[in-house]
Amino acid sequence: MATQISQAERLREIMGILRRHSFISNFYHQTNPDEVLATFQELGPTFIKLGQMLSTRPDLVSPDYIRALRTLQDKVPADDYETVAQIFLNETGQTIDQAFKTFEHHPFASASVGQCHYVSLEDGTKVVVKIQHPAVSQLIKVDLALFKKAIRLLKYVPGDLSVVDFDAVMDQLAASLLSEVNTLHEAENGEKFYRLNNGEGIIEVPRVYLKECHPKILVNEAMPGKSIKTLMSKPLPDDPVAAEQLTATRKNVAQVLVKNFIKQVFEDHFFHADPHPGNILFHTVTKQQSNPSHEYEKSFGNTTIQFSTNQVLPPYRLVYLDFGMMGTLSNTMADGIAEIIVALTTKDNYRISKAVLNVCNRTGEVDESKFIREFGVFIHPYLNAQLATIDIPKFLYSITQLCRDNHLQLRPEVTLLFKAFGTLEGTIAKLDPDLSMMQVAQPFAWNYFKEHFNVKEALIDHAGTMYHGFEAASQLPQKMTRTLDQIASGEARVNLHYLGQKKVFDRLDQLMNRLLIVIMLASLVLSSSILVVGSRDRFIYKLGVGGWLLAVVVAVILVISALHKRWKNRH
Repeated sequence: MATQISQAERLREIMGILRRHSFISNFYHQTNPDEVLATFQELGPTFIKLGQMLSTRPDLVSPDYIRALRTLQDKVPADDYETVAQIFLNETGQTIDQAFKTFEHHPFASASVGQCHYVSLEDGTKVVVKIQHPAVSQLIKVDLALFKKAIRLLKYVPGDLSVVDFDAVMDQLAASLLSEVNTLHEAENGEKFYRLNNGEGIIEVPRVYLKECHPKILVNEAMPGKSIKTLMSKPLPDDPVAAEQLTATRKNVAQVLVKNFIKQVFEDHFFHADPHPGNILFHTVTKQQSNPSHEYEKSFGNTTIQFSTNQVLPPYRLVYLDFGMMGTLSNTMADGIAEIIVALTTKDNYRISKAVLNVCNRTGEVDESKFIREFGVFIHPYLNAQLATIDIPKFLYSITQLCRDNHLQLRPEVTLLFKAFGTLEGTIAKLDPDLSMMQVAQPFAWNYFKEHFNVKEALIDHAGTMYHGFEAASQLPQKMTRTLDQIASGEARVNLHYLGQKKVFDRLDQLMNRLLIVIMLASLVLSSSILVVGSRDRFIYKLGVGGWLLAVVVAVILVISALHKRWKNRH
């Protein structure tokens, strides 16, 4: 049933679509984001995934592009029932009628990789079955092969691309796509997310039926509810009591989303990387369903105590869907990001800047003092700002540009995390416009401080250091007096360094080299002139003319080099 796709035919198709939307010109100059958005949608799943990935990379695209690409929808026409039935038979060796009690022929959703149908198992359990479109896997592999060839040509593109590791971007894209076309990876992600988050307060996660899943077929529990957009856009009732209740619900849901996301990142180290409103459902429940029982187990030596609690919950739930794009953090990276949040609560610009340095790769020589000073000036206006007033794409773009100017590059997992929070922030800001960054950061910082700081252990560990510090402090006046006397008598010297001195010395070195070249050119012209004017031998005459020509060539090269540097600095 598989359709063969040749690279030549696919390349012609891609080039035709790119020309129709003037993609290369628009993307290079970061103009007309709607045309670029249409290009990605028309080119299919590989390019849709690339566009979604670019929306996580403010180091590659502008804020306008990030906003446009975050809206990228991959809706495609659905396959007919006969095609779906044949794919299911090829994957499972069973017919749909043999495997399920009921199967709705018309899908309720169709994306670029697959389409979803409501189904019931033999025992009557309601599930959702996602079935992959035919030839999607081969199309993605052909596109990835073409991408790899295109990356080799990027070194010939003008502009400073050295801070972007396109091979790493390509690896991330390939891993994400190949994982998505093998739905068993998504099933494993969903099972892990279910284990970590289902039943956490009002959070619900659909159960994955792994035994029913195959590389092109995913089976999940059917979940009630509608997109959280319905809660966000619902107008306030005229009744003051009902209006107050709806506002309180929105604020509570916003708090739950923030707290759960922080838990995903800093406790689980496994977070939903695409939490847009379509992937979060909201639904109400009855009172009998709103008080779930939680069981706990604690061990004290050889004794184990089991107990349970009933947590009173509001009569509504949030449901997470779609686990194709997930983020994973190492313990070290999670601690590094936690340090940034803790530093934000202190409003200490130096500490915030140092924490950011720890989650960046260095692409060249970094002047830390300069970066700390510039980042402190940049971050100060945001510290007390409300989330609703912050343009997140512009905020992230400014951070990445500041890092780039200082030979720094945010690590890929950090940009993915920023993308996830930026996506979630749009929902949170509409639910609770008054929520600020400090309100988000302070509770987390306090919990982090309690978990990672033990006063007794700290006092024991630093007792020796504190003793030596007190001892040194008592001798400080005597040492200062001795040092000042040595400076006054000329016995001691003070070495002063000023900011940017390396750049100044490098510039002086360049000027001196050019001056030497000019002197050598002048000497060459003068000596060549003497040889031409005073020579009677033809060889000596040619030697003088050759010296002139060499001087002209070198002079032209110097002029072109100077003009190129001036043009580069302006652009």
